[in-house]
Amino acid sequence: MQKLKDLMSRDVKVVSPDMSIQDAAKQMREGDFGMLPVGENDRMIGTITDRDIAMRAVAEGKDSSTKVRDVMSEGIDWVFEDETVEDAAKMMSQRQVRRLPVVDRNKRLVGIVALGDFAVESSEIRPAAEALSEISKPS
Repeated sequence: MQKLKDLMSRDVKVVSPDMSIQDAAKQMREGDFGMLPVGENDRMIGTITDRDIAMRAVAEGKDSSTKVRDVMSEGIDWVFEDETVEDAAKMMSQRQVRRLPVVDRNKRLVGIVALGDFAVESSEIRPAAEALSEISKPS
């Protein structure tokens, strides 16, 4: 079974909770990211997704200068880089998310894994398909 460190994206940016959502959205666009970890004092404190910005800011009529901390998802789910694709797919399914930060055993951020990353390996398609079907079910 393939380990996450073999297919995760190592191109990961961390944004400050005090950054504006407009600046966070620009970073998402420039890096083609759908999610960014939010860090404060050398710790991940949450994540912000394109959906968080759309649903918790734009749909609520908030200004583009709104701070990331006001719309981010607090708390953070993550996986270890030496865990398997199946482990990550299971967590994505349980948490109803499509992306997870990846940390090393010292809990240092080393990458991001997205559900789409799993589908490139034919042997890994089954756990990814099962996770996607669970994530895609209406809540």
